[in-house]
Amino acid sequence: KVVAAVCHGPNCLPQCVKPGSTDPLVKGLTVTGFTDTEESAVQLASKVPFLLEQKLKEQGCIFERADDWNSKVCIDGKLVTGQNPQSSEACAEAVIKIILSA
Repeated sequence: KVVAAVCHGPNCLPQCVKPGSTDPLVKGLTVTGFTDTEESAVQLASKVPFLLEQKLKEQGCIFERADDWNSKVCIDGKLVTGQNPQSSEACAEAVIKIILSA
């Protein structure tokens, strides 16, 4: 199955572990999500329970990002993540490509 999340959607990932392990799901995976600087730009950094970029990096992912408000999608196996709303279309296209190649 394909799992995809865009913008704040990857907030669910820090709660997940690798099957049969206690290692964070994102450990060693290439992912993206709403960046700490984007969160600060919308003045909500103090309102969220954690900064997503920081949390994912703490869990050992390879966090990739574009400049703020630019599209960025990461594909690692069947995990597809998008940085921000501008990444929605590219994220959907990546999911379709994975599904069609199966």
